[in-house]
Amino acid sequence: MNISFKKIRMRMALLKSSANLSLIPHEPPTRRHKLTGNRDGQWAVDLDKNNRLIFEPVLDGKTNNADLKTVTAIKILEIGDYH
Repeated sequence: MNISFKKIRMRMALLKSSANLSLIPHEPPTRRHKLTGNRDGQWAVDLDKNNRLIFEPVLDGKTNNADLKTVTAIKILEIGDYH
């Protein structure tokens, strides 16, 4: 994995400064996107061509279909290439 620490810090700063998950852009270069399959309930933002910062919403309930405007905290799970 050859990811720039600057890129990781930029994405972390964006996530931290956003009042909720709906404010994270879903278009490149950030590209916030919901994951599926064995990663259902997880989300990711792009770091580079293949690597992602993968996280899950911290919710009071147990739902994977949270309204993004209600997600004000996340748990970072990993940085990597899940492709």
